[in-house]
Amino acid sequence: MKSVTAIDMEFTGLHSVLPHNLKPSLFDSADDWYRKVKSSIQKFTVCQIGLSIFFKQKSNRFLSYSYNFYLFPLTFGSVDSEFSIQATSIQFLNEFGFDFNKFMKDGISYLNEEQEERLKKDMLTGNWCPHSASEKDKLKEAIIAVTCWEATAGEGDSMRLYNLRGFQMLMAQMVLRQALPDVWTVAVEGNELLVRKVNRQRRQQLENSSLDPCNRNRVLLLARGFTNIFQSIVGAKKPLVGHNMLMDLLHLHHKFYRPLPDSYSEFKKNIHTLFPVLIDTKMLMRSVWKEFQFPHAATLLEIFDVLSSDMNPASPSCPLIEHATDCRKYVKNRCPHEAAYDAFLCGSVLIHMTHLLLVTGQGETEELERSYSQYVKIASKYINQVNVIHAGFSCVNFSGPDPCSHRPPTLLLTVRGWPDVDEEQIYRAFLSICRVDVKRLRGTQFLLLTTKFKGARAMQKEYKGHPNFQLCAYRYWRHSPLVCCVFSVCSVILAWSAVAFILGKSVPHHL
Repeated sequence: MKSVTAIDMEFTGLHSVLPHNLKPSLFDSADDWYRKVKSSIQKFTVCQIGLSIFFKQKSNRFLSYSYNFYLFPLTFGSVDSEFSIQATSIQFLNEFGFDFNKFMKDGISYLNEEQEERLKKDMLTGNWCPHSASEKDKLKEAIIAVTCWEATAGEGDSMRLYNLRGFQMLMAQMVLRQALPDVWTVAVEGNELLVRKVNRQRRQQLENSSLDPCNRNRVLLLARGFTNIFQSIVGAKKPLVGHNMLMDLLHLHHKFYRPLPDSYSEFKKNIHTLFPVLIDTKMLMRSVWKEFQFPHAATLLEIFDVLSSDMNPASPSCPLIEHATDCRKYVKNRCPHEAAYDAFLCGSVLIHMTHLLLVTGQGETEELERSYSQYVKIASKYINQVNVIHAGFSCVNFSGPDPCSHRPPTLLLTVRGWPDVDEEQIYRAFLSICRVDVKRLRGTQFLLLTTKFKGARAMQKEYKGHPNFQLCAYRYWRHSPLVCCVFSVCSVILAWSAVAFILGKSVPHHL
């Protein structure tokens, strides 16, 4: 089936601000940047994932299936994940109507391979001890109640335990069966657990049944949760589409595959193995916006609106994108920053942009039936090129060496008459012109970097001839402290050599 999968995620935080040296910077190399974001990925978690799968149909149309998943880390056996919450991220999610109750109470579990191995070991050793004091007390009360009942109950009698949810239910079943060999447990009516007294022969027959909810394979399937879907996406080897998707890929690796490796190159290799075809619509958008000079669009929804409007010359002939029968929520409703909706926008934006490039490249704008392979081919130069938001390099190439960065030149600022100035004060001094990253070179000399060529030119123009701030382009061989030190040492050595040579020649030969 010819299809692409678009993905979007919401997180409990983006970049850790403490300690300060973990904040991504335009001065970061790829390895530096990876080391910093790895720390943030380990600290925060995924609270929502949206998938939108687009199937190419006949009659110049695509059919979209969009799904939204709330996630919450597994707490079972010895697996008990920790995660942080960043206030700005929570405010952002709350502003767009994120359902925190669904996240906390009904979030789907997930495991990476390391956590799954720990869970398998727990299953072999019988380690089902709950983590929280309230869960321990509840489980203890259940064991006491069932033990007292079992002492007088006859074979076939039953009792019920109430208000057990998710893995709490499963844990209660496993602990009761382990403690009492003459009982059998079955989950009924959502949050109720039916406990029935049986003889040991019947108990053994039930335990060997594939329908046993405590069967090892069924427990693992339930514990994996969303990881099962992740593994299906990996197995399908279909193109994976995202918008500014690098953080998504880092979380996919860490949460559902394996903990992030120490090496940036190994991370790239692993992602390319998992997802051989990646398309970041941010990279595609840069080219399209530059070529067709569309108005500025800051969000995915704004990009979608521009491409769906009359400003897009290929809009009339663009394939019709339809929602599947059981996925009709977004037909009339706009839900920005709901993961499934953003995933749908992302896939739609890809279709619009590739269609625009395709028809303008062929010099045709009328409605024609175009094949799936044509859309893939027109996007081929952008495949596996993923945008980097804030670093010393602008793109990650997951299928080869990263391309050279096209950033504005580094500027050297020399400050006079302000001996105790620091990086924060320099940052604020230039903030009215553009956002800059500041790094002290030595003393009162600082390096400045910005992502905008216009901003770099504006800074040089604004401070040209300034009595206290002297700006110029940074040249390594001229300004680097290391190079200056080497030249100074060489100059001293040459000077002393010249003096020794001159003095040696002036000494009389008979001496």
